[in-house]
Amino acid sequence: MMENQAGNQSNDEKNFWEKTYKIWMLIPFALTLFSLVYLSVFYANTGSLFYKDVSLTGGTSITVYSSFDISQLQNQLKQDFPDVVVRSMGDIASGKQIGFSVETASNATQLQEKIEGILEFKLTSDNSSIEFTGASLSQGFYKSLMLAMLIAFILMAIVVLVMFKTGVPSIAVIQAALTDIVVPIMVMDIFHVQISTAGIAAFLMLVGYSVDTDILLTNRTLRKIELPLRQRFSSSLKTGLTMTLTSLLAVLAAYFVVFSPVLKQVFLILSVGLFVDMISTWLGNTAILKMWFDAKEKHRHMENR
Repeated sequence: MMENQAGNQSNDEKNFWEKTYKIWMLIPFALTLFSLVYLSVFYANTGSLFYKDVSLTGGTSITVYSSFDISQLQNQLKQDFPDVVVRSMGDIASGKQIGFSVETASNATQLQEKIEGILEFKLTSDNSSIEFTGASLSQGFYKSLMLAMLIAFILMAIVVLVMFKTGVPSIAVIQAALTDIVVPIMVMDIFHVQISTAGIAAFLMLVGYSVDTDILLTNRTLRKIELPLRQRFSSSLKTGLTMTLTSLLAVLAAYFVVFSPVLKQVFLILSVGLFVDMISTWLGNTAILKMWFDAKEKHRHMENR
């Protein structure tokens, strides 16, 4: 009796997935489409795909090794420097503030004088450091990083096409990887996160992270033809979710533990990307493979008639 109930429950779950997978597939596709439209509008208005910090736009960065109320400092600086960003620097062990950094595209001398007026002491080489990056140098660096990300994505797509040698499964992997990149960029734009050079490096890492589970899913589905399709999906799901959740929990823990703004940005981008990867892979890629196999099976039956 209990075996029959377990079998019925399994069949009910199977029937539910069979009936609804096309609906679930709309979620990653809607996310991708919305992100592409959002980023297109954003690019038309700003000339860039995301907000850039001083390392990518050029400007002044002043680091002061002293504790001060960050919000108060930023509010006062914004009166003269609207684009200013103030970040706290904390001790890795205790989290206690040991300094702060101020970034803006404005002149270094003017910024230094304003900070000295607020802090009421003079900035020297002993208590601060000042860096200035030219706009042309930063712009060239930004273009090089974006080109590197584009080349990485293209090479990933070529490897996938050569590996599987089949159109639809390969395109499904590439589409999932695209979703894992454009959705996190959109999220960063919505929350006005200024991307640094380290942030672009995080997106480069996502190109690799994003295809791991998709290649796992596609490889097992295409290679293990002796097993039923649903069993191939189930096996891939267990392994893939374990991989992704382990990585996600690790980068989330790191995000809340570290105090470096640069590292926090990297872990934030990776966290969003890994979460999106679960949606794009197990709702989108799986559905595409299911439809592709169903179409092949239908075509085979028609030929055998």
